[in-house]
Amino acid sequence: MPVHLACIVEGQGDLEAVPVLLRRIAREVSPERAFQIHPFRMPRTRLLKPGELERAVDLAARRVGREGGILVVLDSDDDCPAKLGPALLARAARSRSDVPVRVVLAHREFEAWFLAGAESLRGRRGLHADLAAPAEPEGVRGAKEWLSAHMPGDQRYVETLDQPALAAVLDLGTARRAASFDKLWRDVAGLLAKI
Repeated sequence: MPVHLACIVEGQGDLEAVPVLLRRIAREVSPERAFQIHPFRMPRTRLLKPGELERAVDLAARRVGREGGILVVLDSDDDCPAKLGPALLARAARSRSDVPVRVVLAHREFEAWFLAGAESLRGRRGLHADLAAPAEPEGVRGAKEWLSAHMPGDQRYVETLDQPALAAVLDLGTARRAASFDKLWRDVAGLLAKI
């Protein structure tokens, strides 16, 4: 019987890319188990409103059942992940204490994880063959623009197309250089240990 994981995400690209990462991490952490991922999308501005995250968590919990788990993955944007993350986790956990929930905030934006593992993306989706990670991948403001700047000519990073494709080939170990991606890894492992 497969393990059911719901992921609540904010963006259209995330709706495809986060399940890809979750499956890959889950296979690494627990290769003997089968997984069913149930993505839900709700814009960040709405999730931050009182009652909306709770509603999304309740819907996700109904989908995965008490033997499942829920992961909320958002960009921190300009918010401090160390403050916003625990506040969101407390709200989510209160809404459905019968289902394990984790909250991960990508520092600034999801694409910072691609910057952390940039070498593994060389030549993919039009990225330059000599691509190298910046010294502080999570410190780059505008990771999407950074990716576009490392593509030839007028080619641009397109979230809905490139995000899932790059998530499928990103070296997960290298991406763990980004503290928020390492938290994603640890939280997925923690969820799987509980379900």
